[in-house]
Amino acid sequence: MAGRYDRNPFDEEEVNPFSNPGSVPSAMGRLSPLPPEPADFGNATVDIPLDTAKDLKRKEKELQAKEAELKKREQELKRREDAAARAGIVIEEKNWPPFFPLIHHDIANEIPIHLHRLQYVAFASYLGVTIWLLAVIYFISGVPGGYVMWYRPLYRAMRTDSALKFGWFFLFYSLHIGFVVFAAVAPPIIFKGKSLAGILPAIDLMSPHAIVGILYFIGFAMFCLESILSIWVIQQVLMYFRGSGKAAELKRDAARGAVRAAL
Repeated sequence: MAGRYDRNPFDEEEVNPFSNPGSVPSAMGRLSPLPPEPADFGNATVDIPLDTAKDLKRKEKELQAKEAELKKREQELKRREDAAARAGIVIEEKNWPPFFPLIHHDIANEIPIHLHRLQYVAFASYLGVTIWLLAVIYFISGVPGGYVMWYRPLYRAMRTDSALKFGWFFLFYSLHIGFVVFAAVAPPIIFKGKSLAGILPAIDLMSPHAIVGILYFIGFAMFCLESILSIWVIQQVLMYFRGSGKAAELKRDAARGAVRAAL
């Protein structure tokens, strides 16, 4: 029979782990460290710019140089425009016709409002010659000729009130009126045959070729309309020219020119 103070085999032995530090096995000594694993961010790549401060300064200098070059060009362009304006030179940008610009034409913005109607009628007169004259030769020579000889001088005269431009217009527009009146009648004097659709060729063609004769009568009507428009335009321009005092200015300029020529 066991004694009263015999050791119970089922009792757990109380051990103080801090009484003898050397006797406690280290947990890190029993476990090996885990191998490093690469981080997976869904195979996403991030591009990080690695420009150095030197590269940034170089790019900044390039931008500043380009900006200075642009400012220099703007100043040079402005200087030329100012010089041209002081010299009375007008820089005209070609804007008409819109689909294939050949000339500068801007009645709404450049011609005074009280002269819009007159300028538009003159423009219609110019287009009338262009459209209804059937001869190809006249189309090749008449359209640019009419523009250079009388329409552009009138346009510039309206814009700048130049007496010389008005005088140029009156000279060549009178020739224009003489031509359209001659074409409306179409006598067989200079243009022999049936090259002009006037009243005389229309009468001659009515009997043998009625359809052709009708077309000639239409051409005659167009020439009559062109003549009426042209006469109205030159009357209105002449009234404006006299009322604005440009007639006296033109006479003075002519007298000065004659004196200079005599000297």
